[in-house]
Amino acid sequence: MNAAASNLFGPVPSLPKTLSPPSFCPNFSIRCRNPNRLPPRSVVIETVEGQISEEVRSKSVARRLILLRHAKSSWEDPSLRDHDRPLSKAGQADAVKVSHNLQQLGWIPELILSSDAMRTKETLRIMQEQVQGFLEAEVHFIPSFYSIAAMDGQTAEHLQQAICKYSRDEILIVMCMGHNRGWEEAASMFSGASIELKTCNAALLEATGKSWEESRKQLICGLVQSRWRLPIEILLAFSSAGLGGWKLQGIVKPNANL
Repeated sequence: MNAAASNLFGPVPSLPKTLSPPSFCPNFSIRCRNPNRLPPRSVVIETVEGQISEEVRSKSVARRLILLRHAKSSWEDPSLRDHDRPLSKAGQADAVKVSHNLQQLGWIPELILSSDAMRTKETLRIMQEQVQGFLEAEVHFIPSFYSIAAMDGQTAEHLQQAICKYSRDEILIVMCMGHNRGWEEAASMFSGASIELKTCNAALLEATGKSWEESRKQLICGLVQSRWRLPIEILLAFSSAGLGGWKLQGIVKPNANL
């Protein structure tokens, strides 16, 4: 653990020998790709040498995670594999609505990690057609997002690993697109609340940290508590953000009145 994370969380106690703690992710190289997308108070600047100054790195900022379930799919063609089913007309309409709802709330991701299933890709394509910000985001299609969602208790850790792999510290909003039951299970584990995600519903989660490395440790706090039921005294050594680690800011639905 680096010094900054240690100052925030304090010493991390060892887990019981019978348990296997989640692995930490390697440090990320930090570079300022698009400072105009940062909130006004987050002054991230790049020096001549290309390194972010220590003064800026010492400031904690809000980091946001969107967990979006794909829009409603069609069952009209029974010959199609589940992976290849497109959206229904209702699903297409919902994708339009949820994109504008997220835009109105200011939750436009800079990084999108998505299942490669047809219905998920189509959901994203419609959102990109509706809102320029979704089109400008960096996108990675991850085949394992499709299969992992059907496996009990594995989606949350898998999402953590994917976020660690693809995110950078200057990215403040990440959206992961996928399927149930894994997506609502992960949202519940990250937040410590019981969350239901119907089609085209998005859970909005937020944590504060100087980097994604710190926010990730808050995410791990939720995973540890949910999987191993550790006492609150141990959890408080991991994070000050509460049992779930990430704060649930709301559920965005296509027909919600904002």
